[in-house]
Amino acid sequence: MSKELLKINDLKVSFFTPAGEVKAVNGVSYTLEPGKVLGIVGESGSGKSVSSYSIMGLIDKPGKIVGGSISFDGREISSMTKAERLNFAGNEVAMIFQDPMTSLNPVFTIGNQIAESLYHKYGKISKQEIKKRSIELLSLVGINEPEKRLTQYPHEFSGGMRQRAMIAMALAGAPKLLIADEPTTALDVTIQAQILELLKGIQKKTGMSIVLITHDLGIVADMADDVIVMYGGKIVEQGSVYSIFHNPRHPYTKGLIRSLPDLNKKGEKLIPIKGNPIDLLNLPKGCAFAPRCESCLKVCINHMPPQQEEADGHKTACWLYDERATNSREVKDNG
Repeated sequence: MSKELLKINDLKVSFFTPAGEVKAVNGVSYTLEPGKVLGIVGESGSGKSVSSYSIMGLIDKPGKIVGGSISFDGREISSMTKAERLNFAGNEVAMIFQDPMTSLNPVFTIGNQIAESLYHKYGKISKQEIKKRSIELLSLVGINEPEKRLTQYPHEFSGGMRQRAMIAMALAGAPKLLIADEPTTALDVTIQAQILELLKGIQKKTGMSIVLITHDLGIVADMADDVIVMYGGKIVEQGSVYSIFHNPRHPYTKGLIRSLPDLNKKGEKLIPIKGNPIDLLNLPKGCAFAPRCESCLKVCINHMPPQQEEADGHKTACWLYDERATNSREVKDNG
């Protein structure tokens, strides 16, 4: 196995609509090592989910990958044959979605749906072995009376149990990478905590890598080793979870952290990020966050900020950390 389990290089994904080209992902690059948890955060429309759906091959018309590359365990995904791609999705990389009720088939039992995942992994397998393995999977994700639950339908499960069943199905193929897209959004706070503890326990037990997509910084702080912050289809900052939370550089990251409620500061108002989310149909020449940024320089309006990397590997795409920009609102524009 290569040191980099997942490598995404300059990925670009667009959706071609009657109104024009929506650049949902606009030049994203990152790597993920085996056994690590990567948190991807950002508001709706930042490109979090689309970048991860690209890994699974879930981008359909009017969407299209228009540039860049994705490699997994040293293999370029785009060069895989159809058979290799079918084996790849589900067995080497699996995904759980934010709404299990729409992800599970309402007319098939939970047992049938887990069995389908097992057939995909093992091919010829006896009914006895399927039942045994299905019970093991449901037990692993904390569902009581697993043998009884196999005969039940999704509507007979609570929201938390449905999400656990989705995790069991994802784990059926023993994947090296699990992509969790907002896995706790539709659940109440108590169940959210249980699902997160479950994912942490399974990750520690199996050693698989996780890409955790969320808008909840609290979840990222609790689970992730490294963090990517996205805005307007681009990565604006990335680094270790410690450096992101204790020394954020980008104004957008700082804004996200400032907007979090602090239990130690009772009575104080939350500080929201001013302005409206970026229009992906009409991206600016420069930094997408510039119209909302309180520290905006002249150069930010017309020029895309370069990515600055520090000794600890922390990367920030912001003109404030470029020596060509001054500390004032003016800037030496070197083209």
